[in-house]
Amino acid sequence: RSNAGETMAWSESVDTLLANKDGLAAFRTFLKSEFSEENVEFWLACKDFKKTKSSTKIPSKAQKIYSDFIQADAPKEINIDFHTKTHISQNISESTLSCFDDAQRLIYSLMAKDSFPRFLRSEAYK
Repeated sequence: RSNAGETMAWSESVDTLLANKDGLAAFRTFLKSEFSEENVEFWLACKDFKKTKSSTKIPSKAQKIYSDFIQADAPKEINIDFHTKTHISQNISESTLSCFDDAQRLIYSLMAKDSFPRFLRSEAYK
């Protein structure tokens, strides 16, 4: 449970919200209620993926993100454009730490422009 000042700070930006443990939890709960929690889950998975130090772990971690969020009929499939999805699909076999950057930017933008303003108007935030 965050204090009022901290909770108010969440409204400054989606970055402030995502950087705060309680803010992230509240935003996730809100996205769940809208059936779009896969967006924040994908964004967090990409953030974690970029911290991968071992080059031997990159392919398996990339494949996991791909099968969870990108491939057709993925259990948590994110809504990204055909071009971005195709680009990732073609390059997943030679995955790098930046292979999901375009999709992560798209999902971040979607959350910032669409979900975040709705969250700020929601009862969950108020």
